[in-house]
Amino acid sequence: MPKYFFLLSLFISTFGFAQNSAFKAGEKLTFAASYNMSGVLTELAQVNMETSEIKTSKATLLRLKCTAATYSKWDNFFKIRDLYESYVSPTTVKPYLYKRDIYEGGYSKFVQYKYSHSKGTVASVIKKKKKGGGTYDQNNTLSISSNTKDIVSTIYYLRTLDLNSYSPGKTVTMTVLFDNKPTEIVVKYVAKETINTNIGSKACHKLAISIKNSNILKGTNDNLLWLTADENKIPVFAKFKVAVGNGELKIKSATGLKN
Repeated sequence: MPKYFFLLSLFISTFGFAQNSAFKAGEKLTFAASYNMSGVLTELAQVNMETSEIKTSKATLLRLKCTAATYSKWDNFFKIRDLYESYVSPTTVKPYLYKRDIYEGGYSKFVQYKYSHSKGTVASVIKKKKKGGGTYDQNNTLSISSNTKDIVSTIYYLRTLDLNSYSPGKTVTMTVLFDNKPTEIVVKYVAKETINTNIGSKACHKLAISIKNSNILKGTNDNLLWLTADENKIPVFAKFKVAVGNGELKIKSATGLKN
């Protein structure tokens, strides 16, 4: 069973600095997640992506909340209850706090990153359950580059970019911090393509994804993401292929859009 938000994050990168004009507080995107089981693509889970405004003593931030949950009929097979969230600048999508709290088939884990951009560091906390009871806690201070992001902020940051200015074949590499490890993701702009979705026929930017020095994703141009080629740049469809199979994410609904 794939970890859907990690795989979705692998379909995301950045092509340069941008200001956010694509989304606002109050947006909600809902997806159906499917996985190939015994040769049949089967819908197993729902994925939600939501934005809300959070006021602190120093700033107003956007909370980017992503959840994944298997449908109840599949819980006995492999239960998933995942939460990923990032608190970011509404204009630059620079992250200040990231949390990951997951339960997948009996395995649970909590990860938190607190960013100090002026120092180029992240204060990391990881908590995992031990066999036989108790928890394993790990605290670290990590050095990061200026463009390093977590999964969730990376997903949303892509939507702020002027993808209309990119031509087929252009590739860009970005670093995403996952489980305290920097992961270099290569994104290739493939083409503009119109596809049918549950929210209508959409002209889209089609991107191909690969990972440097990793065999997580398989095949050539088998891991793909489609973003709407409009001002909202909504992720509407994704396909992935891994060692144990393949799957898809398809949008079901989109509300509270900025444009």
